[in-house]
Formats: sequence, C-alpha cells, structure tokens
Amino acid sequence: MCRNIKVLFNFEPPATEEEVRSAALQYVRKISGSTKPSAANLAAFERAVEEVARASSALLGSLVTTAAPRDRELEAAKAHVRAVRRFGE
Repeated sequence: MCRNIKVLFNFEPPATEEEVRSAALQYVRKISGSTKPSAANLAAFERAVEEVARASSALLGSLVTTAAPRDRELEAAKAHVRAVRRFGE
C-alpha cells in the first residue's frame, strides 16, 4: 500500500491538494490495515485522512530548501525507467 506514497516536497509546480490527500489516504490505509473501512469505522477513517492531509499540507508549506525544484516530468521519466528495469516492458 505505501508504495503509492510519493515525495511531494520541492516540485514545480507544487503538490496539489489531491496529491496530498492521496498520500494521506494511503498512510491511513496502511496504519489501519484496511483499504475499505467498515460502516462503523468510516467516519473515524475519513477524519483521520483529513487530519493527516491537513498536517501534511502544513508540513510541506513550512519546509525550506536551497535545492532547485524538481521537474515532475523528469522524475516521472526516471521512475518509468526504474520500473522497466525492475518489471520489464
């Protein structure tokens, strides 16, 4: 599950709210051990996702770096090359 959590800091353009929420969802799924919570746990699950997303956005907004922003397309191409090497075409 956590393989889907991507680095979101220091990209141009910056991470979107949807990317932050997706990472938060993956994190909550991993620590809860559930990809789809029961109806009894749905509210707690969704609340946790929103809180993790909010904390993640605050973190990303407060981090500083002197490094140049990374290019999303270049990083995606590198990831594709790694995936091809690992799994084949």
